[in-house]
Amino acid sequence: MTDLCQNKRARFSYELLETFEAGMVLLGTEIKSLRNHGGSIAEAYVIVSGGEAYLKNATIAPYSHGTSFNHEDKRDRKLLMHKYEIEKLSVAMQQKGLTIVPLAIYLSKGRA
Repeated sequence: MTDLCQNKRARFSYELLETFEAGMVLLGTEIKSLRNHGGSIAEAYVIVSGGEAYLKNATIAPYSHGTSFNHEDKRDRKLLMHKYEIEKLSVAMQQKGLTIVPLAIYLSKGRA
């Protein structure tokens, strides 16, 4: 497991009730930039909309060797989770007023 970026402030500023692991839909230039440690999730949070989870406010710097088709640095990124996990998060956010924050972005078996 290779850490690409961490949210060190989350463990200090928030009480962690439960942790989930999710995949993330990334573009080619985004993964290249993350491998060069060009990402930050210090201000990022997760929203649930239309039965899908999205990571908002995460910054992935544009890839230095990218072309004019380089990605936007602060775009919403879809999270890949099971439906029951997304529903559980949605219910918890509505009932308790909780905030979902990412703790880390890492590579698992060489994959993001």
